[in-house]
Amino acid sequence: MEKREVEGRVSLVTGASRGLGRAIALKLARSGSRVGINYLSNDEAALKVAAEIEHIGGEAMLLKADVSDAQAVRAMVREVITKWGGIDILVNNAGIVRDTLLPRMSEEAWDAVMNTNLRGAYLCTKFALRPMIERKWGRIINIASVAGIIGNQGQANYSAAKGGLIAFTKSVAREMGSRNITANAIAPGFIVSDMTEHLPQETKNMILSRIALQRFGTPEDVAELVAFLASDRAAYITAQVISVDGGVI
Repeated sequence: MEKREVEGRVSLVTGASRGLGRAIALKLARSGSRVGINYLSNDEAALKVAAEIEHIGGEAMLLKADVSDAQAVRAMVREVITKWGGIDILVNNAGIVRDTLLPRMSEEAWDAVMNTNLRGAYLCTKFALRPMIERKWGRIINIASVAGIIGNQGQANYSAAKGGLIAFTKSVAREMGSRNITANAIAPGFIVSDMTEHLPQETKNMILSRIALQRFGTPEDVAELVAFLASDRAAYITAQVISVDGGVI
């Protein structure tokens, strides 16, 4: 039986139509939360996630919005508040990659990653904080990356954005602690995804040789930690960066 540790809470998960975001949305729904499913373009995938949540007896709402657009984010947050009365848990998961070595990286590739991965988290947090402050309770959970801690070849933009997200998390935690709002970052390592499935076996073997547990992580591995950080059991945990990477060496 799933522990319903966030019963009655309202969650907003960005980038929730697939991958990590989908797993997080489903886990929070199973744990008792109503879930706002933010996504950018894939209506079919988002509808499937909402249907899965409703199938298990949960409540979901679709929120199609570009997280880098201030007006769109303001309207999205207002829509959640209008329907459900507030936002208790914000998971900033939306992210993109535009990988290439730095000498070849265009300004557009740099800006696109910064706008979605860092500006998006800033905007969603800024607008979601007001209802949390009013309720004197809140959870900000930012999905960073090990790349934001150790860097990654071909990902200067992504690593910089995720490193910025980690620093942003710590600042929010310090500003909001007196209001009973926690802010933590999760730094996933190599997680099973469409991208990892299409890697050559030689590349997979090289990556696995760097992981102590000798396997890729799953979206559910990350979602479990999100659910814990969203619960009252994590009430004294804030300003932390927790790696879910299988022991990357």
